[in-house]
Amino acid sequence: MDENKAIIVVDMINDFVTGRLGGEYAEAIVPDVRELLEKTKEKHMMRIFVQDSHEEDDPEIPHWGQHAMKDEEGSETIPELQGLANKKINKRFYDSFYKTDLEKILKQNGIDRVILVGVTTDICIQNTAAGAFYRGFDITVLKDCTAALSKERHENALEYMRTIFGVEVSSSEEIIATMAPDQN
Repeated sequence: MDENKAIIVVDMINDFVTGRLGGEYAEAIVPDVRELLEKTKEKHMMRIFVQDSHEEDDPEIPHWGQHAMKDEEGSETIPELQGLANKKINKRFYDSFYKTDLEKILKQNGIDRVILVGVTTDICIQNTAAGAFYRGFDITVLKDCTAALSKERHENALEYMRTIFGVEVSSSEEIIATMAPDQN
């Protein structure tokens, strides 16, 4: 069991995949994210879904308009990934750590490396990487399980995180290949 690692699934919700702020870029990563989560579930790796759940007065609302509103369908996990989380956390800001229990949960479970997947690479993934960096976690971002509105924005964000936060950029295939084999 990969006890010191956790997969953090960021904003794989209706509004950001197939809804108001979603699109082909987000839909394209769903099969790879699902396969990763299924394989890591078999290995009992922690899988935490952190997803927008906004209130009317949140700072993002004037900038992006209403999206992923609390208790509405847009803030729910996409159907393809339902049932694959150990834990779900609602967030109101780009950074998954800011004003959430994510750090506390990770530390209580002995996690020292976070593996980030989801959308979008240049907004919530990048800000979550910053939050993880400031809290002393090792960080991996999976290039095939993250996406942005354009390939250029995706690549620029990956390079920024690699350079500024020391992020390891990897792939779901590489993560799955490094998991410990079952002990029968």
